[in-house]
Amino acid sequence: MKATSTGTERVPFWLRWLVPVILVLTWLALAGVGGPTFGRLEEVSSNDQASFLPAGAEATEAQDWQSRFRDSDEVPGVIVIESSEAFTPAQLGEAAGLRAELEELKLGSAVIGPIPSKDGKAVQFIAPIDSSAEVKEAVQELRDTVAGAAPEGMQTFVTGPAGLAADLTAAFAGIDGILLLVALAAVFVILLVVYRSLLLPIMVLLTSVFALCAAILLVFGMAKAGWIQLNGQSQGILSILVIGAATDYALLYVARFREALTHTTNRTAAVLTAWKASFEPILASGATVIIALLCLLFSDLNSNKALGPVAAAGILCSLFAALTLLPALMALLGRAAFWPFRPKLLPADQREPELVTGLEGQKGLWRATGSLVSRHPRTVWVASVLLLVVASAGVLQLKANGVPQTDVILAASNAVDGQDALARHFDAGSGSPAVVVADRGKAQEVLDTVKAADGVGEAYLLAQGSVPITGAPGAPSAPDVRDGKVLINATLNSAADSLEAEEAVKALRADVKAVDPEALVGGVTATALDTNTTAQRDLVIIIPVVLVVILFILMLLLRSILAPVLLVLSVVLSYAAAMGVSAFVFNNILGFPGADATVPLFGFVFLVALGVDYNIFLMSRVREESLKHGTRPGILRGLGVTGGVITSAGVVLAATFAALGVIPIMFLVQLAFIVAFGVLLDTVLVRSLLVPALAYDIGPRIWWPGKLGRPELDASVRPETGGTPEPVVEGAGRR
Repeated sequence: MKATSTGTERVPFWLRWLVPVILVLTWLALAGVGGPTFGRLEEVSSNDQASFLPAGAEATEAQDWQSRFRDSDEVPGVIVIESSEAFTPAQLGEAAGLRAELEELKLGSAVIGPIPSKDGKAVQFIAPIDSSAEVKEAVQELRDTVAGAAPEGMQTFVTGPAGLAADLTAAFAGIDGILLLVALAAVFVILLVVYRSLLLPIMVLLTSVFALCAAILLVFGMAKAGWIQLNGQSQGILSILVIGAATDYALLYVARFREALTHTTNRTAAVLTAWKASFEPILASGATVIIALLCLLFSDLNSNKALGPVAAAGILCSLFAALTLLPALMALLGRAAFWPFRPKLLPADQREPELVTGLEGQKGLWRATGSLVSRHPRTVWVASVLLLVVASAGVLQLKANGVPQTDVILAASNAVDGQDALARHFDAGSGSPAVVVADRGKAQEVLDTVKAADGVGEAYLLAQGSVPITGAPGAPSAPDVRDGKVLINATLNSAADSLEAEEAVKALRADVKAVDPEALVGGVTATALDTNTTAQRDLVIIIPVVLVVILFILMLLLRSILAPVLLVLSVVLSYAAAMGVSAFVFNNILGFPGADATVPLFGFVFLVALGVDYNIFLMSRVREESLKHGTRPGILRGLGVTGGVITSAGVVLAATFAALGVIPIMFLVQLAFIVAFGVLLDTVLVRSLLVPALAYDIGPRIWWPGKLGRPELDASVRPETGGTPEPVVEGAGRR
C-alpha cells in the first residue's frame, strides 16, 4: 500500500459527511423495510418435497395425472390409535364415533375409517387435509381432537404425509429466531476477542444484519413474483451465509482501514485507501461465490435451482454492505471505532519497510509460521497434502443415498412415532400408497401385475368419487377414467419413506412398464426416490461447471494460470478431506443412518467457493507485495499481514455455519458440521501452510505465464530495483 499523507489536505464536506450519511440512511431505510419482512417469509415458503422435483421426473408426471382424478388437492393425514391389548367391542364403538368428530373439523373431504388392524390392537383413520389450509395447524387440530376422544389409556398419533410435513415445519420454526440469535452471538463474541473493542464489533454486526435485511427483501420479492421456490432449508442457509460472508468481507476491509490509519490522520483518506485496497479481493471473492451458487441453476432438482439465486442474492447484499455501509460507518467514526485501542500514526520511515526475507516487522505466531514455510517449504506442503489425502480416504464411507423422512427430524416427533405404530399393526405403507397411472385398455393386466409385485401389500383400481373397486357385492365395478388413463393405488409392505419401499418402487416400475410402457409410478416413495436419483446426477453436472468458473475468475484476478490451478486443486483436496472426516463422524460418533443425497453437492459448492475466498484474500495480497518486493518475500509478507484477519474470518464463518446445528433437521446438522470443519481445515492448514509453502517452493514461476512469473524480472533477484538477492534456504530449490 502506498504511503499516504498525514492528512493535512482538506477533504470536501460532501465526501467527508454528506456521502457517508446518505449511505447510512439508505441502509437504515432498507433495514426498516426488510426487517419486518423476515416474519413474512413463511407466506412464500413451502416444504412440500414434490414441488421441488424436476418437471420431467416420473413422480412429478404421475402427480400431475393424480390431480386429475380428484376434485381437490389434499394431503392425507393418517390417524393411528394404539392399545396394548386387543380393542373390545365397546372401544371399537368409541373409535367409530370419532369419525364424526373428525369430519366436524371440516379440514377436507370425507374421513375414511376406522380401519382395525389384523391383530386388533390398533385402528386407523385417513383424514384428508385440503392443501389450501395451514397443514401444521390442521394436524394440531387432529391431534387435539383424537387425544381427547380416544378410549382411555391408548396412544394416539397423527402421521402420514400431513403429519410428517407438520413436524418438519415445526422443526424449521427455530430458523426465524434461535438460529439468527445463536449466529449473531457467536460472531459478536469472536469479534470482541479479535478487536478488543466494543464499538467496532457492533458496526460489523450492523453491516451483517443490514445485509440480511436487504437480502430478505430481495428474496421475498423474487418468491412473491414466482421466480424462485423458497423452503426452510434455503431460508436457514440464507441467514447463515449472509451473516458469515458479510462479516468476512467486513473483517478484510477493517484490516485495511486499520492499516491505512497508521499512515494518515485523515479518516476519509484512510477510508478511501482501504476501499481501493480491499475492493478487488472482496469483489472477486463475492463474484466467485455468487457465480458458483448460480451454477446450481444447472441442477435438475428444483430445490437446488431455488437455493442458487436465494443464496446468490444474499452474497450480493453482503458485498454491497461491506463496500458501502461499512466504509460509511468508518468514515463517520474514524479512529473512535477502535476505542480503546486506537491505531497510532507510524513514523514515515516505518510505514513501508524494506523487505529482504519478508519476515521484517512480523512477530508471534505468523512470524513463526512464515519462518517454517521459508526454511522447509517442500516438507511443509508435502506433509500437508499427505494429511489431507489420508483424511480424504473416509469419503468412501459416506452414505449419501438419502435417508427415510422419519430420520430427517432429529427432535421428538408424533408423526415419526406414528409411522412406527403403523408398521407394527398395518401394512407400513398404508396412508401413503404408491400411485400407478396406466392405460385404460391395460388396466386389469397392470392391476394384476401390481398385486403380484414384491413389496406390495394390496392394490385396487380407483372408481368414480375416489372409491376403491374391491369386487365386493354392491361395490363399484367401473373404473374412473380420465383422458384414457386409470389410477391404481398400491399399499406397500414397507414404510413409505424407507429404503425398502424405494427398492419396491424401482421393481414396480420395471414390472408395470413391461406391461404398459407408458405407465407411470408415483406417490410419496417415488418422489423421494426421484429426488435422490436427481441429486446424485447433479453432482456429475455441477461440480465441473463450478470448478471451471472459479478457475476463470482466479486467472483474471491473479493474471496467472499456474497459481489458480494449484489453488483450485488445494480447495478440492480440502473438500475431499472435510467430507472424509465428516463421514467418519456421521457414521461412528453421531450414529446417523446416512445422509441426504444433496449433502455432497451443497458441501462442495459452499466449501470450494468459500475456501477459494481465503486464498483470494491471501494471494491477492501476496501478488501486491510481490510486485514491490519479489515473490518469496511477498509470500511471507502477505502471509503475515493477512494471517490474523483470514483466521478470524474463518473462525467467524465456521461459527455461523455451526449455528445451523441448533435446527433439529439431519440435513442442516450435517451441512453445519461439513462446512464448519471444512472452513477451519482450509483456514488453518491449506491457507496457512499448504498454499504459502507450495508457492514459496515454486518461487516466481507461480505467476506463470504472466510477467511476474519470469525469474529474471522478479524484484527479489534484481538489485537494481532495490531488492536483495534471496538466500537459498533449505528446501527452497530455485526453479
